[in-house]
Amino acid sequence: MKVLIAGAGRLGTQVAQVLAAARNDVTLVDLDEERIAEMEKTPSVRLMAGDACDPVLLERAGALTCDLLIAATGQDEDNLVIGLLAKRRFGVARVAARVNDAENAWLFDARWGVDVAVPAATPLISLIEEATGATDTVALLRLSKAGVDVIETAITEDSRAAGHALGEIALPAGTVVATIVRDGRPTVPGPDVRLLPGDELLLVSHEATEREIHAAFQ
Repeated sequence: MKVLIAGAGRLGTQVAQVLAAARNDVTLVDLDEERIAEMEKTPSVRLMAGDACDPVLLERAGALTCDLLIAATGQDEDNLVIGLLAKRRFGVARVAARVNDAENAWLFDARWGVDVAVPAATPLISLIEEATGATDTVALLRLSKAGVDVIETAITEDSRAAGHALGEIALPAGTVVATIVRDGRPTVPGPDVRLLPGDELLLVSHEATEREIHAAFQ
């Protein structure tokens, strides 16, 4: 599946990392060049700096050929413009847009090219499921034709992984860490990243069970 995401904040970054780890073709666009620079170590995500409200940039980012566009900026007006351009100018099959202010939710519908309006507080996995049209996590990842699963685990003070570097954790076969969320921000999951209480991890696996993955960290 080819995915174009506008907005490299926490939401857009997490979605990009999870979908890329599930072997989807992901492009992430953001106006802030510093945010894009922070994402340079993220594998398998194509990065572009620029204004996603600009149709020329959207075309360069692949809007003409993408299957799904997610407008995940922090500004409702931008998400509406991006959604409208995606649907009306580029004919994107499925458009999801983040609703930052609940009072604006009534605008996020087919008139603005939006197939799925996603409240800002929607959990990550639910957002991906709604955006892709899947009804559950298993169906979501079948879209990637990779036969994989997305599993979430959290590090607490009692977790045996707390204080250890990610590279020291013996992960089950066929499992990778897609992202680590710390203090509300996604962190590139390099082997030297030391796990701390409060960290939330999203992992992608095509072999391990949820119990096996939890056992590796807890």
